Amino acid sequence: MSERGIQRNRMGTVVSNRMDKTAIVAVQRRVRHRKYGKYLTLRARYKVHDETNQCEIGDTVVITECRPLSRDKRWRLSKIVERAAK
Repeated sequence: MSERGIQRNRMGTVVSNRMDKTAIVAVQRRVRHRKYGKYLTLRARYKVHDETNQCEIGDTVVITECRPLSRDKRWRLSKIVERAAK
């Protein structure tokens, strides 16, 4: 967790759900280059704990930071905002 026990939340898209109880969520953010002013799209991929395997590829989800659950997992699925179109 971050400072003072405040949990961070991120919104992203599920890009993989092949593992048991784990999904990979890609979170995109746009930042402005300090010198040139151009906007860059940065992507971070998080391994997320999905206890009931309810995520599908393409779903938009909210994830919350939590204690370390494994070597790579530090995020937990909060809710599914939008299901992927089939």
